[in-house]
Amino acid sequence: MAHPKRKISKTRRDKRRTHYKATAPTMMACQNCGSTVEYHRVCGECGYYRGKLAIEKEVSA
Repeated sequence: MAHPKRKISKTRRDKRRTHYKATAPTMMACQNCGSTVEYHRVCGECGYYRGKLAIEKEVSA
């Protein structure tokens, strides 16, 4: 197995990891109800996707 000859400094290690960062998902307004939804996802509030009903919401009594 490969074994490092010298300790890699924290600065050098962190410079390599500058590209590993989380990005916020792109959000949009639902065309049906106006709530905020991630792109390419069914709306959790009304169940619509791209203007069509994708999931019927069950009404709990």
